[in-house]
Amino acid sequence: MSPSAPVLATVITGASSGIGEALARQLAAAEEQALVLVARRAARLEALASELRQSGRRVEVIALDLEQPGSAGKLVEAVTARGLAIDTLINNAGFGINDPFADMPLDRIQGMMQLNMVALTELCHAVLPGMRQRRAGRIMNIASVAAFQACPRFAVYGATKSYVLMFSEALAAEEKRNGIRVTAVCPGATDTPFHDVAGNHGTFAAKLMDSPELVARSALRALNGGTPVIVTGLMNKPLPLFVRLFPRSVVTWMAGLLVQREKPVTGA
Repeated sequence: MSPSAPVLATVITGASSGIGEALARQLAAAEEQALVLVARRAARLEALASELRQSGRRVEVIALDLEQPGSAGKLVEAVTARGLAIDTLINNAGFGINDPFADMPLDRIQGMMQLNMVALTELCHAVLPGMRQRRAGRIMNIASVAAFQACPRFAVYGATKSYVLMFSEALAAEEKRNGIRVTAVCPGATDTPFHDVAGNHGTFAAKLMDSPELVARSALRALNGGTPVIVTGLMNKPLPLFVRLFPRSVVTWMAGLLVQREKPVTGA
């Protein structure tokens, strides 16, 4: 007797909060594929998985720090060991730091590049052979509106998201003929724990935040429609055009203003 075919699954990294959690909830409500939730915080993942399982959905939890080199391969092995094949990959995990580049700890810069770019790239490379064989599959990579221009105080984060955007657009063009949909999602400021990690509170950008649920809905609509790039939120949609119309020096200056922290008010 031949072994049974693996069950198709949707893998979501950074699924313990924010956009990743919103995507998990919306996918659980709208689709029937097994869900694999990935993040460092096992307790948060288990709580979400327990809730989503109440509807009869198969939900697996993999607690893994994708910031560590080699973790992408470990994730794929863990998914395969559960009898699952990755039909939809959502690369949502990532972080940024709001500081001048020279003031950032080198280990956090390296971790940011590893998580935002390297792990994402390795995961895409790992899942494509199976998707090509099935002539079907979906890849969603979470980029950012910071991908469209240089961003002082977010120099490394913006550069990593520019990579994600360009990489995803190229991948979408390459894999369309193979039946694989690839979408780069470019949210603006979103009401998630990202800002706690980044130290982004007190900035003008943080006052204009969209909800993670809105971002997730727009992202899934674009992915299912085969849209290579989606900028979420009405306030953010003109940004790519704005970048093309104005001198780069002006755009860079304005981007820096948006993420400049307000100076605390001190008493007399």
